[in-house]
Amino acid sequence: MTAATLPDTALAGASEENPWARAWRRLKRRKGAMVGLVVVVLFVLMAAFAPLIAPYDPIATSWSTVRKPPSWAHWLGTDEVGRDVLSRVIWGARASLSAGLVSVGIALGVGVPLGLLAGYAGGWVDSALSRIVDAMLAIPFLILAIALAAFLGPSLSNAMIAIGVTATPIFVRLTRGQTLAAKVEDYVEAARAVGNPHWRIALRHVLPNIVPPLLVQASLAIAGAIIAEAALSFLGLGQQPPSPSWGSMLNSAQRFIAQAPWMAFWPGFAIFVAVLSFNLLGDGLRDALDPRHK
Repeated sequence: MTAATLPDTALAGASEENPWARAWRRLKRRKGAMVGLVVVVLFVLMAAFAPLIAPYDPIATSWSTVRKPPSWAHWLGTDEVGRDVLSRVIWGARASLSAGLVSVGIALGVGVPLGLLAGYAGGWVDSALSRIVDAMLAIPFLILAIALAAFLGPSLSNAMIAIGVTATPIFVRLTRGQTLAAKVEDYVEAARAVGNPHWRIALRHVLPNIVPPLLVQASLAIAGAIIAEAALSFLGLGQQPPSPSWGSMLNSAQRFIAQAPWMAFWPGFAIFVAVLSFNLLGDGLRDALDPRHK
C-alpha cells in the first residue's frame, strides 16, 4: 500500500464506523450525560431489586417509632405511622420509574405510527390528525393528565394511561415533522423509483432514520412523566396508600413539615435527582446523535 492511499483508507474506515458506536463514543465524552446515565442505571437497579435492598417492609407500621429522625436504625427517619422512609423511597422508585417507562412506551406506541402516517400520507389524513394534535396540545400537559386520571379512576395503572395519552401528541408532531423531512431525501426517492410499496418505504427507509430524535424525546419525556406521576399521586389520583410513591409520600409529609422535615425532603430529593438525571442523559443523547457534532 502506498502512502497516497493511506488517507483514503483512513477516511473509508471512518465512514464505515457504526452510527451507534459513534454515538456512544460521543456520549462518553460528555461528563454530565454519563453522570446522568449512571444515576439512571442506579435508580433502575434500585427499583428492580427493591425487595432485596429495602431494610424494612415499606408498609409495615410501628407506633413506637412514629416520626423518628434519621438514626442508625432508620437512616432516613420514619413517617407519621412509623414506616421506614428509606424503604418507602426505594419502593417508590419502582412506581415512579414504571410510570415513566410505561407511559412513554404508550406515547411512543401510539404517537409514532400516527405521526408516520400523517407525515408520509399527507393530504386530509395529515390535516385531520394535525388538528386533533393541536387541540390536545392547547391544553396544558398536567391539566389534561389530571382530567384523564380523574375520569379513569385513582390508581397507578390509570395514571400511566393518562400520562401516556397526554404525552402522545408530542410524539405525533415530532414524528410527523421528521417524516416530512426524510421522505424527500434521495434514498427515499430511490426506493420509490425501484417500485417499493409505500408501507415498505415508510417502515424500512423512513422510520429507521428518524429514530435518534425519538430516543432523545423519549428520555426527556420520562423525566416529565415522573413529575406527572408524582403530581397525580400527590393529588390522590396515582399510587394509592399504603403502597409507596414519592408523590403520595410528599402528600403525607405536608402536614408534618415543621415536626418531621425529613419526611418531605427525601422523596422530594429523589424526584429531583431522577428528573435531573434523565434530563442530563437526554441532553447528552441529543448531542451524541446529532451528525453535526463531532
